[in-house]
Amino acid sequence: MNKIKLFALHFNECDPTKCTSIKLKKFNLITVSNKILNKMKNTILLDPFTEKLLSEKDTNLAIKYGITVIDCSWKNILNIANLKFKNKRKLPPQIATNPVNYGKWEKLSSVEALAAALYIMGFKPFAKLLLSKFSWGTEFLKLNFEGITKN
Repeated sequence: MNKIKLFALHFNECDPTKCTSIKLKKFNLITVSNKILNKMKNTILLDPFTEKLLSEKDTNLAIKYGITVIDCSWKNILNIANLKFKNKRKLPPQIATNPVNYGKWEKLSSVEALAAALYIMGFKPFAKLLLSKFSWGTEFLKLNFEGITKN
């Protein structure tokens, strides 16, 4: 399994007991910060407002620099539009399976966004590892990827 560096730009706007970034940090699977670190600047930033769609072509970029997810309230999501990142990408439409936004299009938790990105770029075992930390995690892959790509 290739180990991609994962980052969360965390704005402390969620319930810490439900925060997927904080839980991933407990398993040493992600670096969480409330400010943009130098090592984040060239990462792929998962940004729902950018035009460029994430694809397999971004794999080498992810291997070299990593992936950053924004962890903030969906109520304040528009505040991220001005973040200065070189490599912004959006995910194709996905359906959330997290308990807060279950069944809603494109209202993913941080772990769902990261897992989707990893899965799209071919890092399926790593995506599955992240999602395995959540009781609803495997449902996300079944709902969004089963039948689309083969393992």
